[in-house]
Amino acid sequence: MSVQRLPLKQRFKLSRFIRGEAPAAGPISLNQRRIFILPTRMGLVFVALIALVLLIAFVYNNNLAYMLGFLLASVFFVTILHSFKALSGLVIRAWHNPPVFAGEKAAFNFMLQNPGNQQRVAVDIRLQQVRTISLKPFETQVVSLPVESKMRGWLACETLTLSSCYPLGLFRAWSPLRFDSRVLVYPCPAKTDLAFPETAGGEGRQGQSKRGGDEFQGIKTYQSGDPIRQIHWKAFAKGRGLHSKQYAGTISEEFWLDYEVTPGADIEGRLSQLCRWVIDAERAGFRYGLALPGIKLEPDSGNAHSQACLRELALFGLPN
Repeated sequence: MSVQRLPLKQRFKLSRFIRGEAPAAGPISLNQRRIFILPTRMGLVFVALIALVLLIAFVYNNNLAYMLGFLLASVFFVTILHSFKALSGLVIRAWHNPPVFAGEKAAFNFMLQNPGNQQRVAVDIRLQQVRTISLKPFETQVVSLPVESKMRGWLACETLTLSSCYPLGLFRAWSPLRFDSRVLVYPCPAKTDLAFPETAGGEGRQGQSKRGGDEFQGIKTYQSGDPIRQIHWKAFAKGRGLHSKQYAGTISEEFWLDYEVTPGADIEGRLSQLCRWVIDAERAGFRYGLALPGIKLEPDSGNAHSQACLRELALFGLPN
């Protein structure tokens, strides 16, 4: 892994100490260029204690006090080296981030590798929240850090900071890192359960369904993903719980989800309703197409199709 040299002017930029260097697409190995060290509050108190002991030794010409002062100073300077080694050599890379819906917690995943035979103790990893981990020699861990997602589109990763106060808490070693990592945020699904839009033939969710066989076979306990139209509402009204009607054959309804005829106060409202319909149609096993201005996905079903539709909704109208 090659190490690129930075010009002296860039090396001492304040932003490097806070936000890190330019975003990296590949793995980052922590070295002397990326690790910064400063005394903690306890470290400053320790410095004051050393100064006080040496002052007493000088005033009273006490050899024992001199020995104690130099011993404490030695501990102080040796701790700098151990604080650096607590992070030095760690390799961090961005991992796969699953998509989420707006308003949910997005998860940025990172793989941390300890390539050496030294155990790493109490390493803090901070994004919006802090996680503390320890790495055994040659161990690799995947760490997931939650981040608030408020709007649809691509959510870019902020500065990731690794830090450690090991071993004595006298120094804080930290390394701010930036990765070319992002999470796709889908629109927030609408809360209202509206009927599917009518197809070209005038059939909507409440219209006729094409069944290979429509003989009623009985009822079963409702399971997540069962079509809402097949719920046995009479049994539910009598307090018997949710049940679904079973028919001989499978539903093969097909329709279009068209942006132009979708109700909504604004663009986000329409996209939110389309998102709800995509989720409901996929759960019901329907074949559905998506029509947005300039974008058209032919009717289909399955996880790949639903993910493609949700992706188009997430990125609709946003700059690349």
